[in-house]
Amino acid sequence: MPTPVPARALQLQSEVTADQTVRLYLADVQVPEPGAGEVVIRVEAAPVNPSDLGMLLAGADTTAAVASGSAERPVITARLPDAAMRAASGRLGVPMPAGNEGAGTVVAAGSSATAQRLLGKTVAAAGGAMYSQYRCVHADLCLELPEGATAADGASSFVNPMTALGMIETMRLEHHTALVHTAAASNLGQMLNRLCIADDIPLVNIVRRREQADRLWSAGARNVCDSSDPEFLSDLTAALTATSATLAFDAIGGGRLAGQILTCMEAAVGADGGEFSRYGSSVHKQVYIYGSLNRGPTQLARTFGWAWSIGGWLLPPFLARIGPDATERLRRRVAAELTTTFASSYAGQVSLAGALSLEALAAYARQATGSKYLIAPASE
Repeated sequence: MPTPVPARALQLQSEVTADQTVRLYLADVQVPEPGAGEVVIRVEAAPVNPSDLGMLLAGADTTAAVASGSAERPVITARLPDAAMRAASGRLGVPMPAGNEGAGTVVAAGSSATAQRLLGKTVAAAGGAMYSQYRCVHADLCLELPEGATAADGASSFVNPMTALGMIETMRLEHHTALVHTAAASNLGQMLNRLCIADDIPLVNIVRRREQADRLWSAGARNVCDSSDPEFLSDLTAALTATSATLAFDAIGGGRLAGQILTCMEAAVGADGGEFSRYGSSVHKQVYIYGSLNRGPTQLARTFGWAWSIGGWLLPPFLARIGPDATERLRRRVAAELTTTFASSYAGQVSLAGALSLEALAAYARQATGSKYLIAPASE
């Protein structure tokens, strides 16, 4: 018997207001009838990724957030710094749903064969607005989960897994042979470590605490450097010399780390005693910044010659670059290794209303390793 689908349901929305605040609340929205190629998902699990927080919080100072409303319909408001308010001017007064990805059960489907095939199945989707009790998306955006996999297993099956695979594909496309990754004890970092071990790719993991290093060593990592260690720069240079890594993906963004990586790459390249050049080595060194755990300026000491680049890296433009066939190949690997290589762990799970508690907000807004949260919209 088909699962009844309500006409209206709750959705977590974020709105920047004229008084320089961001307002988070639960809106009552219409659940649309699916078109021919669409499905309606009862969303049972959706992660809070760092990339979600930009939309959700708009750069607000959450340390002084204020809670109001009721237990069923909580509201959180937080002040925006001047710079964040300027950046958010284009969304002033516009309610915006959040949640890049999630998973759940398909409870309604359009008339197409592709949509009908998913009816009753547990699927993951990266359709945006996933902090919703029900979400209508095109069937082509759905990834059918393997038999026995739960919505929680598949909730983080797009952003982190496809980013990790995208890093490796970028390495190959740009003719590098090894990788460096920062914030490497994160869920994404652990996935990348498992991938590189499986695919025999040299990887240099950079972490910020000793216990994070120990976690990666115990998971089979071959090169781990702790940026809090007094010997960090010499350890990093040794690891880069051993791996010949000339490509790095940096989740930190601000501060000195990107420049330190380039400096150590230059030192590693020069360790073979090649001919001296006042312009440095001719080996190109690349750092891609893909996160903003440190929102301060990126500081470069310029001690790494002239053959280098720093740029931004985002998953959607990368997938557009490689095209639909290559993207589908990566998605198939994610599905096949969902509960092994691409498994995620969470510090806690909350309902939609629970996500708007000050306690939960303080936890997931920290963006700290090991503090990833899962929202369960359908539990309301």
